[in-house]
Amino acid sequence: MAENKLEIAAGLLVVAAALGFVIFAGKGSGMGSGGDTYDLRASFRSIEGVSLGSDVKLAGVKVGTLTQVSLNPQTYMADAVLSLQKSVELPSDSAVLISSEGLLGGNFIELQPGGMPDVLAPGDEIEDTQGAVSLVSLLMKFVGSKPADSAATAP
Repeated sequence: MAENKLEIAAGLLVVAAALGFVIFAGKGSGMGSGGDTYDLRASFRSIEGVSLGSDVKLAGVKVGTLTQVSLNPQTYMADAVLSLQKSVELPSDSAVLISSEGLLGGNFIELQPGGMPDVLAPGDEIEDTQGAVSLVSLLMKFVGSKPADSAATAP
């Protein structure tokens, strides 16, 4: 009988720990924030390198999360929904781009605030976007470029 109580207590402890991890993971991904956020939309030519749950940063500080991505069949662009903290008010001429944390780092979505006095309302679209830059295409441009003809400039 004592062994059964010990097994039940251990099982309850495991379930409580698992539930704690689920709640912690939900808050970290922005799921548990409730009414503390609002959504903005943006369309990208390429959203390569980011996925659902990717960070949205302003001045290097995480202020939101990428919550939805879909392909627009009319424009063939990636439509994204960014969930931002309500305390972040962006000017209407702000820009959004996909940036890299470094050569080997991951990608994130970067917000660049504009200078207009009016701000974006929940559900508005950020029109100034820049998609992901492919490292492979940059390397191909570098390798394929011709060096300047040094013989033409020699005396």
